[in-house]
Amino acid sequence: MSLDQLMPPLTAVAIMLLVGFPVHEYSHALAAYRQGDRTAQYMGRLTLDPRVHFDPLGGFMLVASALLGGFFIGWAKPTPYNPVNLSGGRRGEAVVAAAGPASNLVMAILGAICVRIILAIPALLPALTTPAGSFILNVLFYFVLINVFLFVFNLLPLPVIGLDGWKVLLGLVSPMTAYRLRQLEMQYQQFILIGLFALIFFGGYVISPISDAILNILLG
Repeated sequence: MSLDQLMPPLTAVAIMLLVGFPVHEYSHALAAYRQGDRTAQYMGRLTLDPRVHFDPLGGFMLVASALLGGFFIGWAKPTPYNPVNLSGGRRGEAVVAAAGPASNLVMAILGAICVRIILAIPALLPALTTPAGSFILNVLFYFVLINVFLFVFNLLPLPVIGLDGWKVLLGLVSPMTAYRLRQLEMQYQQFILIGLFALIFFGGYVISPISDAILNILLG
């Protein structure tokens, strides 16, 4: 890819690091706070300040995935919370876990609305043929794309470090099923890191079809 082609996705990545990731982690912290747990607040994580949420490896992975093409993967510093303090119990923990991916979906919807509005106004169409107009539209598209990918990626119900989907699953199933799943997680925890690397390199085959379906709904 040329530099001109790389600028829109890299700009969208910068927006994600400054806005998207902080919103994701803040959503986790806010969900926990509203259920009685103030761990994130005490640790200075109940904020939209991107500096306190930044994870060097997760940020690097997002930039690298943008440069390599394919699908986007990245993460911020996990938000701390104490499940014992949550008023909702296991269901409350599922709500906290789901709050982050839900924020990605909301940001994707907002970005898609902006794209649809721009394309629906005839007076703006000539401006989209200019380099500046095309750049803005592409940045919005990549912003939607990244958020959809992260929404799907985070909700994968796999016992991989950092994924919210596993905690959502444990909160939705029966107590006995949750106990058995936790036992399996502990039994095979030595393979979790291997699973993370496998997900990074081969996750696109699982994530892309789901993301494409969501993008078709959002963008047409």
